[in-house]
Amino acid sequence: MPDHAAADALAADLTAALGLQLAEADADLEARFPGDLGGRQPVHTVYIRADQITPDIVGEWGSRAQAHLADHREILAELLTAQESDPESLLDLVEEKLAREPIEDLRIDLEDGYGNHPDREDDDARAAARALATAQQHGTTAPFHGIRFKSFEAPTRARGVRTLALFVGELLDAGGSLESFVTTLPKVTSIDQVEAMVGACTRMEQAWGLPARTLRFEIQVETPQSVLGPDGTSLVARMIHAGDRRVTGLHYGTYDYSAFCGIAAAHQAMDHPVADMAKLVMQAAAAGTGVRLSDGSTNILPVGDEDQIRRGWSTQLRLVRRSLERGYYQGWDLHPAQLPSRYAATFAFYRGGFADAARRLDNYLHDKGGAVMDEPATARALADFVVRGIESGALRSGEVVDACGVEHAALVTLARPRRETS
Repeated sequence: MPDHAAADALAADLTAALGLQLAEADADLEARFPGDLGGRQPVHTVYIRADQITPDIVGEWGSRAQAHLADHREILAELLTAQESDPESLLDLVEEKLAREPIEDLRIDLEDGYGNHPDREDDDARAAARALATAQQHGTTAPFHGIRFKSFEAPTRARGVRTLALFVGELLDAGGSLESFVTTLPKVTSIDQVEAMVGACTRMEQAWGLPARTLRFEIQVETPQSVLGPDGTSLVARMIHAGDRRVTGLHYGTYDYSAFCGIAAAHQAMDHPVADMAKLVMQAAAAGTGVRLSDGSTNILPVGDEDQIRRGWSTQLRLVRRSLERGYYQGWDLHPAQLPSRYAATFAFYRGGFADAARRLDNYLHDKGGAVMDEPATARALADFVVRGIESGALRSGEVVDACGVEHAALVTLARPRRETS
């Protein structure tokens, strides 16, 4: 007979020894790769220049988007027929979204979209901060919001940090909140710039008596130096971990990045090979860290005559779908006319895949078997797909419960497990 007692003793000794040997590695893993940090990820970020910001800017964009859709609905319906059996019903959902929540993430732009206006940038930054505070108080702002200021490169450093300090100070003075506020650090070329941003955030928190890590930021990847450093390593991975747990996202900058790579203007796009390479590196660097990835934008706008509108919407429908299929769940929008196609593409993606995802989840959660043998990893992916569909407005909680036999909260727990950090 085997000596179970001896085996038990050996296993206990080995477990204790391995615990000591791997304690540092365990702690490092927990600190660096905590898993999904929870909460909703917006499907897009909308950049609007600071001198156009009003307390009602979100509603104004929604009204313009609704009017554009109403005027050209048949074009978008026609474009959707290839992937959607009932485009009219889907567009009804889009109309509802545009009326209820036209912008999910608003970024007040004081960088490239704003330009160089040294004579009035202070005033524009303060006015935009007051407008945001008013919108927060009246419930008219986007669920997520923040600013993009000029980079920490030497020529724009002083202007960028001044704008950041002025905006945050004015927002707080006006009774605004930093709860859903995030800043965008653009054109990052070194780990030193990320560390400098951490230091700037810390100083501002101390100056205004804010809790540590109140100020969070995204890293905008617009230069090849961020993806591939001079030593041949991926700097973007190290940037995340240099961010003191303040980094919330990596945003790909389509046109700056392409231009740095020498791509001709006519061929600069989200689906160019240089873009794919950069985003694959960013995706791998962010995996497990809690930092989220955003694709870039298309500058082909659905405005003008019918052919131009068709081209713009067709381009965005294709590119948004492509991004979603590759796990890039967020992108940029630049114009109100892009909002109908953003939501149409997003809703078509989630509604088109819902029946299969629900069936597989139901089989997995209730041990029914089925034609696909799902395991915990695929179950998490299925749950995340459905949760994102609910959060975007593509799916209703009631239809999810009916199809999967499980409540939204349980799906969130399954979709986004988080490694506890010390």
